[in-house]
Amino acid sequence: MELILLVLLPLPLGFFLSSRTAAFVAYLAVHSFVFTFQSTSLTLQWVRGSDAAFDRSGATPWPYLVVNAVIYGAGFGLVALGAWLRQRRESRRTAPVDLAAR
Repeated sequence: MELILLVLLPLPLGFFLSSRTAAFVAYLAVHSFVFTFQSTSLTLQWVRGSDAAFDRSGATPWPYLVVNAVIYGAGFGLVALGAWLRQRRESRRTAPVDLAAR
């Protein structure tokens, strides 16, 4: 679920929202909701008797933390890339044209 979100949302948020801060906060809010939904879904499966998503040894799930942190960071990077692309596009439109250079 987080990967689908990563592919679909952060770049357009950064590109279409005029405030970079608003784009970051919007991505943070949506990602937090999806992460909570994903965690709840896994917990409900565990309560119903499935332990396929969980490590049976009882060890701390560091790989899960690392993978989710990478996805989270990549999303913020894509938001920043979208904002940079928007800024670059706007600067091309507003740059003065030198007609004497012909």
